[in-house]
Amino acid sequence: MTPPELGRPLADVVGGELITPLATGGETRYVNLDYAASAPALAEVAAYLNEVLPYYASVHRGAGYASQVSTSLYENARGIVRDFVGARADDEVIFTRNTTDSLNLLAGCLPASGDVLYLDIEHHANLLPWQSRPHRSVVAARTLSETLERVRAWLKAGEISLLAVTGASNITGEILPLAELSSLAHEHGARIAVDAAQLAPHRRIDVAGTGIDYLAFSGHKLYAPFGAGVLVGRRDWLDEGRPYLAGGGAVREVRLDSVAWADGPARHEAGSPNVLGAATIAKAAEVLGGIDESTWHAHEQGLRAALVSGLSEIEGVTVHRLFEDSDPGTSRASRGAVGIVNFSVPGHDAGLAAAYLSAEHGIGLRDGRFCAHPALRRLGLPSGSLRASFGLGSRLEDIERLVHAVRELVERGLRLDYAVDTGRWVPSHDSRPFPAWAPNTPGTAGAAPCSVDE
Repeated sequence: MTPPELGRPLADVVGGELITPLATGGETRYVNLDYAASAPALAEVAAYLNEVLPYYASVHRGAGYASQVSTSLYENARGIVRDFVGARADDEVIFTRNTTDSLNLLAGCLPASGDVLYLDIEHHANLLPWQSRPHRSVVAARTLSETLERVRAWLKAGEISLLAVTGASNITGEILPLAELSSLAHEHGARIAVDAAQLAPHRRIDVAGTGIDYLAFSGHKLYAPFGAGVLVGRRDWLDEGRPYLAGGGAVREVRLDSVAWADGPARHEAGSPNVLGAATIAKAAEVLGGIDESTWHAHEQGLRAALVSGLSEIEGVTVHRLFEDSDPGTSRASRGAVGIVNFSVPGHDAGLAAAYLSAEHGIGLRDGRFCAHPALRRLGLPSGSLRASFGLGSRLEDIERLVHAVRELVERGLRLDYAVDTGRWVPSHDSRPFPAWAPNTPGTAGAAPCSVDE
């Protein structure tokens, strides 16, 4: 008998009952297994957006009623986010565009002395910003315990000002032991920054309790639309660092040849801020904060276990892991894995398999190298793999449909002919129409190999 937390979504999401056409004919309910790229908006968030949208106006500089309401909405969002991640009372909460933006902002605020230390399993968002300054990289071992020892050795050698790590791998979902890593960094005089883009939508985070100095995450993965992100952290580096953007709102006083910069979040939020992005992040944080933690984890871990088990029973299919001693089956926040499963199908290019799943089964997931090229090479997957990711709007039927589709691919092969168009596999003759309001331009499927902030 299916546990109730698996048979239905844990929360309503926009598009959860979306019907899409199949290239083989007919229609089906779309199975969204690409939450790790961009999670669908929570229905409560969408409803809240419609409620506040009439009051949308410029913030901080308007005397009008709508402007005052928008300003209150924007500034109140900082407190909600601070509480959501368990930050310290004096931590700054800066609204950005996404996780990538947040980490680039932080990179410009680091002290002049000391190197940045990061792992080779990082998303490019937590790797590329540090390459513009003195840095060292740690090749992760096949176990978490040995990886911790390698980090310890680099920190012990000295001259490290910041340890930058992911909270949960965007490739496999495996969670890193943040409390231990924070302790190691502080023991050797360094701070720690955590890329929580994949962790925040799946686990409670306690910045103060875990000892995290800086935390970055994205609204578009936290069930909130409108392209906003967050950087939370200690104010001294942020107040002393160069302003991220030069412009209005980030200043105290400007003369023709000089400027006195503001302190606090305003220092890094020049221009008109994304008030609706901040508001929807805050609302999503409130919804997630109200979900019973044990029910939340049982739902996700049940779906993950069913997917791993189902894929493992298909001949030749490989489920990939970074660490041999991680425990993906646990629901403990400091171990285990979030709702991400990475796998390969024998004899089929990952891009072709993804195109097949979409065209013939109405399933959307991600293929490629997931903006983590060094990590994919480490796994022996230089040309990429498949990633299924899920969350609050997912149900057991989604998992069962994916397993069934992969089994059919292995046992029966493709029903349609496929070709490469603008860098991506697509059906050779695809008659699926786009909605009337969407441009159905040939070749639009050939997007960049990884998104700006995946």
